[in-house]
Amino acid sequence: MPQQQHRAVVVGAGIGGLTAAVALHREGWQVTVLERAAGLAPVGAGIGLAPNSQRALDVIGLGDRVRDLAAWQGDGGMRAPDGRWLARTNAQAATERFGGPLVLLHRATLVEILASALPEGTVRTGAAATLADPGDDLRPARLTTPDGAIEAELVVAADGIRSAARHVLFPEHPGPRYAGCTTWRVVVPAPARPFAPHETWGAGRLWGTQPLKDGRIYAYAMAAAPAGGRAPDDEKAELLRLFGDWHHPVPEILAAVDPGQVLRHDVHHLPDPLPAFHRGRVALLGDAAHAMMPSLGQGGNQAIEDAVVLAHHARSAPGFAPGRALAAYTADRLPRTTAIVRKAARTGAVTMLSARPAVALRSTLVGAVSRFGPGLMLRGFDGIADWRPPVAPARSA
Repeated sequence: MPQQQHRAVVVGAGIGGLTAAVALHREGWQVTVLERAAGLAPVGAGIGLAPNSQRALDVIGLGDRVRDLAAWQGDGGMRAPDGRWLARTNAQAATERFGGPLVLLHRATLVEILASALPEGTVRTGAAATLADPGDDLRPARLTTPDGAIEAELVVAADGIRSAARHVLFPEHPGPRYAGCTTWRVVVPAPARPFAPHETWGAGRLWGTQPLKDGRIYAYAMAAAPAGGRAPDDEKAELLRLFGDWHHPVPEILAAVDPGQVLRHDVHHLPDPLPAFHRGRVALLGDAAHAMMPSLGQGGNQAIEDAVVLAHHARSAPGFAPGRALAAYTADRLPRTTAIVRKAARTGAVTMLSARPAVALRSTLVGAVSRFGPGLMLRGFDGIADWRPPVAPARSA
């Protein structure tokens, strides 16, 4: 008789949840993804995938599909609002140091790539789910949905920074904290005049402009602000007030922005680490486990790492023991992500400096470091972008 498949339920169809679903499916699990939203249209604009997450995607046969979307080929770096280059680097230096390029792509594109690797019917949208019982080695986990209860041998809680599952598992944890800044993101047509990809640091403000493979531009901004703030008119007008007099191509980018397409989100993170990333048969993943500031661009990357490591430890073999498998997952992921959350917070604090003497000193130090070449500027990602998964790459899907 054929062996009965173990059943996994993934709560949340974001980047981490879909990656986990693909990884578990490839390990022989019967997977169902429950997504509260009515569709898979992702919230967000662009996402940067560093070599560490690309190698994780290699494990599920999708790494090369992502690398084919790399658009950054030349120089780039860090600038001041008046256009001065504070530090320069280039795509070749990043590739040589970390074994691959940085790939900027639209979140919708990544969602499509991941969803295409799942059997039809795996993802159920408009399907809210609540964790009722995390289970243990002797009984399954149980979820409640509007259509009734669901039992599973493994539940992957990829339900975001406001994770309801995290609160069920660790009700005493303080949860997310406001980081003191807000972000904006847009995708627009490329300006007529060429530019080098860059991130520009001002006083309590940051702007980044990056090309996408399809010819459009992904731009993002961050500024120190009270929690819950909104522009009195519209967010394009707010961006013009904050960044309208910055160097090329910022004014041209802002001129092309549709006010209704600007995404604004306050930044929250989890500076207090969880005691574990699991309890019973439930594993927390991505922002539900370790939400971080965007200052290192690693939030989505770490969720992808989580997913392939979790599937590695939860291989669907006879005698699957959730306690042992998920404890190994926590042991692999908790120390690494805690360190990255803390580093992202430190980097975010530096980028949001607003006092003139501190900003001037920051620019001087960045410029001094850059004189030693692009490799020194990239050193901050050592131990992050050079990570390798604990399992060999699969054949491309």
